[in-house]
Amino acid sequence: MSRVQETIDVDVPVSTAYNQWTQFEQFPMFMEGVEEITQIDDRHNHWKTKIAGVSREFDTEIVDQVPDDHVAWRTVTGEVKQSGMVSFQPLDASHTRIVMSMDYQPEGLAEKAADMMNMLDRQVKGDLKRFKNFIEKRGAETGGYRGKL
Repeated sequence: MSRVQETIDVDVPVSTAYNQWTQFEQFPMFMEGVEEITQIDDRHNHWKTKIAGVSREFDTEIVDQVPDDHVAWRTVTGEVKQSGMVSFQPLDASHTRIVMSMDYQPEGLAEKAADMMNMLDRQVKGDLKRFKNFIEKRGAETGGYRGKL
């Protein structure tokens, strides 16, 4: 298993950052390589990705979720083996620190080589920067899920 952890500060309140993050079907707007996410129910999502020319489909399950604090997930089907958590820490009334940590199992020669070159670390860092630009430009979330799982 490999691990990636990245942090970014965003210029929006914690509830805005958290609410937007719970809009999983909007991830393709800021996550490179994510082609589509279909939310099946409050806990499950189906992902379609294409990274470095490799298409994958898999399902994830939200295993823990606390509004304005964190969302934790794991894969439950497909070739992708990962689990992770994104946490939200208020810095003040209008700024939030987001910390994403993810454990994953690289499969195949190409993924193992990419892992050795820290490509996922760079991708997660880029995704967080794109999320920051997305939410700060909007200034408000597109929706939000406030349920606790």
